Amino acid sequence: MKILISVSDKEKPQGSSSPYFKALAAAGAEPQELQLVTAADGPRAREEEFSGVLLTGGEDVDPELYDERKKYDNVRTNRKRDEFELALLDRALQARRPLLGICRGAQMINVKFGGALYQDLKSDFVPDEPPGVEHKQPGARTLAAHSVTVTEPGSHLAETFTGNRRVNSLHHQAIKRVGRGLKVTAYSEDGLPEAIESATPYPFLLAVQWHPEEMTDREEQLKIFRQFVEKCRAAAE
Repeated sequence: MKILISVSDKEKPQGSSSPYFKALAAAGAEPQELQLVTAADGPRAREEEFSGVLLTGGEDVDPELYDERKKYDNVRTNRKRDEFELALLDRALQARRPLLGICRGAQMINVKFGGALYQDLKSDFVPDEPPGVEHKQPGARTLAAHSVTVTEPGSHLAETFTGNRRVNSLHHQAIKRVGRGLKVTAYSEDGLPEAIESATPYPFLLAVQWHPEEMTDREEQLKIFRQFVEKCRAAAE
């Protein structure tokens, strides 16, 4: 089994100290089964076999990829990473490999399926009741900021979460229009999509807007990674 973890250039030097790496290891993956990759690894990654892909947090997705122009100075993009991850998704989807997206990773998967994003929540998003949910929390990354509610009983997320759960929140962008072939499986208190999955049969596709890798001391968060590792191991058999 090999799981590719697509990370930012800043994250890759952390190696096995990366919280994404540690979360997958805690969920049962062996260190040699995990590989951090960036856009610089594109040529090699195109040739490698893999059992699953984790797309992680980081820079904003280029608005041009969902047919918009950049509207705000705080939208910071990395087009090389975008193109690398889109190509990686092409390969994964064609081979029907398990996919897990976290924060930016969820947004990238949504854009890949033809969806669009709020470029900046404070400028673009009009929340449902209750207003004032903090999506870019000022405190420690390990702390919970708001609740999410699972809305699809038969979803992958429903296997780990039940009812309302508290999550952290570290983003200024989010899903605005859901991509074709995807479905929302959890919402925040103010109506933002917090999790998406495949709307059609697929081995495993789950993408969440929060950062479960920072909260693996909570069993329901660790179970997300356990699900993914189990599906990747099955894909490798």
